[in-house]
Amino acid sequence: MSDDIKSCIRTIPDFPIPGILFRDITGILQNPHAYHLAIDRLAEKAAGLSFDVMAGIESRGFLFSAPLALHFNTAFVPIRKKGKLPGKTISEARKLEYGSDVLEMHTDAIRPGQRVLLVDDLLATGGTALTGARLIEKLGGTVAGILFLIELPDLKGRETLAPYPVESIVTFEGE
Repeated sequence: MSDDIKSCIRTIPDFPIPGILFRDITGILQNPHAYHLAIDRLAEKAAGLSFDVMAGIESRGFLFSAPLALHFNTAFVPIRKKGKLPGKTISEARKLEYGSDVLEMHTDAIRPGQRVLLVDDLLATGGTALTGARLIEKLGGTVAGILFLIELPDLKGRETLAPYPVESIVTFEGE
């Protein structure tokens, strides 16, 4: 089943900078069968976790976390790049494979003690997801797990995210 999803992911070399192999998920979004399958597989992984809130990381993480929040009938919390949220926010700097950035979340997005499932499209080095997890914890939430559509195991993102529970459905090893 994950092969149907994987076959819809294009690899674009040297994007956004030379040396990066970008995993383009637009083929999944253009194929309703693959998109449904991806959401279903992610939901299967999430079903074993106990959570109150679904958080998604801008922007491609929204494409999977929002449908999952509807599937599980939970609140959805966007984690966005600096300056994109209109209310009072907290922020955390993050390192990327090719630079740095700041992520933000509304200060009232998560209540202390809530269990949050964090979702993004791709796990590479783990820096972005770790930043999201830190934001959740700053507000008193607990990271119930971190879920990805795609994982690049060679970049050791799982190690960065230890001890959080991490799940993914498609891997690109050594590619």
